[in-house]
Amino acid sequence: MQLKNVIESPCGLRFMLDELELQSGFARRWLLDSPMMTRDEEITACYDELRRFADFVNQVDHLYINTLSHKLCGLKDIRTTIKNLKQSSVLDDIELFEVKHLAILATDVKKLLSQHGMDTVVEIPALDEVITILDPDGMKIATFYIYDSYCAQLKDLRIQMRQHPEQQDDLLLQAGELEEGVRQDLSRQLHPWATAIEQAQLALARIDVNLAKAMQMSRMGLSFPTLSPDGTSRYEAMFHPQVKEALAQRGRSFQPVNIAYGQHPTLITGANMGGKTVVLKTLTLCQWLFQFGFGIPAASAQIAVRDEIYFCIGDEQSVEKGLSSFAAEMKNIDAVIKASRENKKLLALIDEPARTTNPTEGAALVTALLQVLAGRDMSLVMTTHYDIEPGDARCLRVKGFENGSMDYRLVEVQDGEVPHEALNIAQSLDIDSEWIDLARKHLDASPTTTLDNKH
Repeated sequence: MQLKNVIESPCGLRFMLDELELQSGFARRWLLDSPMMTRDEEITACYDELRRFADFVNQVDHLYINTLSHKLCGLKDIRTTIKNLKQSSVLDDIELFEVKHLAILATDVKKLLSQHGMDTVVEIPALDEVITILDPDGMKIATFYIYDSYCAQLKDLRIQMRQHPEQQDDLLLQAGELEEGVRQDLSRQLHPWATAIEQAQLALARIDVNLAKAMQMSRMGLSFPTLSPDGTSRYEAMFHPQVKEALAQRGRSFQPVNIAYGQHPTLITGANMGGKTVVLKTLTLCQWLFQFGFGIPAASAQIAVRDEIYFCIGDEQSVEKGLSSFAAEMKNIDAVIKASRENKKLLALIDEPARTTNPTEGAALVTALLQVLAGRDMSLVMTTHYDIEPGDARCLRVKGFENGSMDYRLVEVQDGEVPHEALNIAQSLDIDSEWIDLARKHLDASPTTTLDNKH
């Protein structure tokens, strides 16, 4: 699984990538192509590296960071040129320029990082010899030309071309043959350096990505996670960056949430507008961020590594497949059930399943789903607005409507009963009073009615 395969997840991963201040297009492509990490050692090494960059960003002045960022803007994608070089092809002038430009860039960035001991965090191969090959006059300018220094005979021909313009056609042909010979010789000299040049390009991308992640952590108040020792994921003061930003623009604040979940199913109940979906989106976002090596939006986070992550959210119509919202949702949840029968560590986050069907069948489907997944070796977090029997599931409930406002904190409860707060919430939104008053009369006349079963 690569980052580009999940970037459009409705959990908000695209927002985090868009807010990443990467300096080069190649670094962005490299990041999108990066695979999801599933080994503890790999994740630990990734965050150890990022921590060095976070300390670096906090310790050096902005001018230095700006200088380094400006340098990284020059990183280009020259993978095709490197491939040609590995295959012993003769590089043209543009390709030779690309190699020279990368070599000078890598050398400059390496020198900048060495001033603060960061050159050992991400090692850039020394390419001084490559620069010498492509810069025989020692000008250290990131341009390329078949210099006179490469061939005395070519130098003489060029002088003759200036002195005898009437012979230019013949002389141009001779000069072209000599220039092609120079390209062949340069490509032959550069061939042994192909792997080092490739490593330098990848190292510069890693530096760009780490620097951007570190600055994002500082800017957004993200934290470094730790690996869970027991399969339970725990978050203190977890928040969703995109929702938090949207609220701040309206002069409101995001209420952080504390939550922990492990191998037993966790059921989150609460009235509509209770923040259940935001909690699920944030948990999904945090898991993806963790396994792709980003900062985590929480005061602290202890996260269990998973082999596969499933996020099932309602209203997923598939026009291409001709599926309704309900059908698409059933297909997605069915994939979770099938995956749970395999020998993998799964995390499934399912938002209000069967919300689009009638309340009786919907409650039956949710109850049955809990029973099917309860005995599996997986983590399940599911939200619902149905009153159901939770079985062995741990039940959390959004604290709810108090003193005229919503309290989005999660509290542990003994059953899966959903609080009936729809009318109070609607009233707080200044909804038409006649509508609300008539609804209350119907509620009083039918005390067994469950208002939150279907919206």
